[in-house]
Amino acid sequence: MSGPSPQENPAAAGGLLGPAQVRGLAQALGIRPTKTLGQNFVHDAGAVRRIVRSAGVGPQHCVLEVGPGLGSLTLALLETGARVVAVEIDPALARALPVTVADRMPHAAGRLSLIEADALGIRGPADLGGARPTLMVANLPYNVAVPLVLTALEALPSLERLTVMVQAEVADRLAAPPGSRTYGVPSAKAAWYARVRRTLTISRHVFWPVPHVDSALVELIRRPPPATTASREQVFAVIDSAFSQRRKTLRKALADLAGGTDRAEAALRAAGIDPAQRGERLGVEAFAALAEALSALGPGESQGPPAQQPAHRPHHSPAQAAQEGPRAGEEPR
Repeated sequence: MSGPSPQENPAAAGGLLGPAQVRGLAQALGIRPTKTLGQNFVHDAGAVRRIVRSAGVGPQHCVLEVGPGLGSLTLALLETGARVVAVEIDPALARALPVTVADRMPHAAGRLSLIEADALGIRGPADLGGARPTLMVANLPYNVAVPLVLTALEALPSLERLTVMVQAEVADRLAAPPGSRTYGVPSAKAAWYARVRRTLTISRHVFWPVPHVDSALVELIRRPPPATTASREQVFAVIDSAFSQRRKTLRKALADLAGGTDRAEAALRAAGIDPAQRGERLGVEAFAALAEALSALGPGESQGPPAQQPAHRPHHSPAQAAQEGPRAGEEPR
């Protein structure tokens, strides 16, 4: 008769959480995973170790984890000797995490810093107790995954690499190249900050409760933004406008932002872009050149960038959340 699997045996898992431990912790805390917070807890020790290996985490790193939940990934990160700064919005989970770490991995408890806060509100290291993480490794809630990635990249320049687990559909949108079917606002905005690629597929069966779709790891390696005199806000305004009406040519899609189709066409030609082109064909460098050309035109009768959206959009589908990202004039949530 075979013994318990590593996921079920805390000793074999090296202090990590298996299915029984995850359910037991949730029951003890009176927690029922909610769709509003996009909660799906990882209960497979092998899966979290695989994520940590893919992220290249070592004892020299300070790692930002957003949404640690019950601590499955947190424990695997601490197992490497790294320092972990965990940001948790749920008060019950935030209170429980240090206790779980102290109980299952007491030698690592001093390397965990817990911040009870909404990670979308991070504006800099001060919001992390002064920590300057170099890596971000996280299982992100599906409904705010893209805004969280963009917020972290903008607010924390110390981040050199992000390895995030998101729904497979969102991973495809983040990593999509120009001209592909899934290329859009998330892809273009993420490319402003980083080189993005999808790395691993994660089975839905490593989660509790089991979601309806598989997940994937996305790796974002920071790079300098495109060389341009335009600001990030100006470039993002152009991206928002270009994808606001995907079936329209750029000449028409940018008319409101530019102050008319003639001005939009003039800016496009100045940037070396065919006015009959559509937004999904342009890389972030082309969007930056276009923002610069629009700025050089001077003030027109522009209606300005698209209206700001609410800071939180918890009820949107993964596709809707992935399409939006930060709006022009808004923090990149």
